[in-house]
Amino acid sequence: MSFSLDTLSAQTLKSEAKSLREARAKAGQDLTHGAALEAVARAHGFRDWNTARAALPDRVAVPFQVGMRVKGFYLEQPFRGLLIGVQLSSSMSTYTVTVMFDEPVNVTPDFMFAATRQRVTATVDIRGISPALRGNGAPQMRLMRE
Repeated sequence: MSFSLDTLSAQTLKSEAKSLREARAKAGQDLTHGAALEAVARAHGFRDWNTARAALPDRVAVPFQVGMRVKGFYLEQPFRGLLIGVQLSSSMSTYTVTVMFDEPVNVTPDFMFAATRQRVTATVDIRGISPALRGNGAPQMRLMRE
């Protein structure tokens, strides 16, 4: 059984149940939709489908998704780019995002020497602000939708 990387919701569990049914059908094992829902709910730690359905929202709106155009500041340098990776942390309070910049960003404070990055990975909260701070107290990354 494969699991979705989306934040848990009733919709993601239903999608997983559908995938489970299809995988079992290819293996020659019939599985009812109800049995698939029960199996997926138990795999996620719920007692049964009804318990999972009561505990989870229909859908979860996530602030950042793969393929989204973004802009912001990385090490206080402005950028525009594309989100090529998003992962929710185990604490479910931060996201690890990977941004492919449209133009390379200079990551050194000294303009006599340039070290540019085209792609970076950073941790941001739901507002797009990195909890990691630079020496001057500014966040490493500030991210927003373009």
